[in-house]
Amino acid sequence: MREEIIYLLKLKDSPDRKALFDLANAVRRDNMGETIFIKGIIEFSNYCKRDCTYCGIRASCKVKRYRMEPDEIVEAAIDAAKHGIDTVILQSGEDPFYTTDIMIDIIKRIKIGAKKPISLSIGERTPEEFKLFKEAGASKCLLKQETVNPRIFKAVHGSDYEIRISLLKTLVSLGYIAGGGDIIGLPDQTPGDIADDIIFMRDNGIKMVGIGPFIPTKNTPLENHPVGSADMTLNAYACTRLAIPNVLMPTTTALGTIDEGLQYKGFEAGCNVIMVNFTPDKYRQVYRIYDNKRKVEFYETVHELLKRGKKLSFSVMKALKEEEMV
Repeated sequence: MREEIIYLLKLKDSPDRKALFDLANAVRRDNMGETIFIKGIIEFSNYCKRDCTYCGIRASCKVKRYRMEPDEIVEAAIDAAKHGIDTVILQSGEDPFYTTDIMIDIIKRIKIGAKKPISLSIGERTPEEFKLFKEAGASKCLLKQETVNPRIFKAVHGSDYEIRISLLKTLVSLGYIAGGGDIIGLPDQTPGDIADDIIFMRDNGIKMVGIGPFIPTKNTPLENHPVGSADMTLNAYACTRLAIPNVLMPTTTALGTIDEGLQYKGFEAGCNVIMVNFTPDKYRQVYRIYDNKRKVEFYETVHELLKRGKKLSFSVMKALKEEEMV
């Protein structure tokens, strides 16, 4: 299995690569249908206690910091829900300002007001906290491992490799739709490392996967490291779809940051999710996890998907029709 994935990851434009993408899309269609799911992301804090070497909001970066008030977060989530999005994603740096009680309150209020599934992307919390967040109404949680190579993980993240892997497994055991994922193009990463990530996620019950190319960011230790391969990212999408047929897998904003067309090309490689941004404008410009991050707007994205003949969920189409009638 591992050697086959490595072979597929290395494919360039060729009949074999087209066959890989066609097969991935057939598996996606047979297991998940034709619908492209639109998730609305709210980046509610760019404070982070971690110092990951690739990230533009790492603790030691001198950037303008912000925290949204709980009322602002809930208001943004309800606004996103009015657009018919399929999931509300709450994303932040690892910010201990938002205590367990504050997060529980936010989740409960969004659950009542937005009536949409809630996904968390807030870094590492304790198993007890994740259990409480699940009981409050969160049903999905993304905690990307970035790499299961302990040496590379330590170089870019720090020494908490075992904690991260253990927490991912905890999320699965708690009944979350748990999300993992990796960065394509980390220093010293090989196709074998990426294959190991895919196999790890398959074998550990991961049902959401976020894979994106490395994007260098100024004022970080990796600012001069080359951009990750878009081709290998697309190949990784296809391989992941074959390994985990019922995965929810976005074509990522990082891929669209290299080229907007590449993000839509992800749908040719087995992806079935796209994330649009509902972070208020006054905050969005300083949530800079990497340079030149593409703005993915709701209406622009929906119209582009429809132009490309993609099927969207009933709730998105209903909201779009209501907007056009106003």
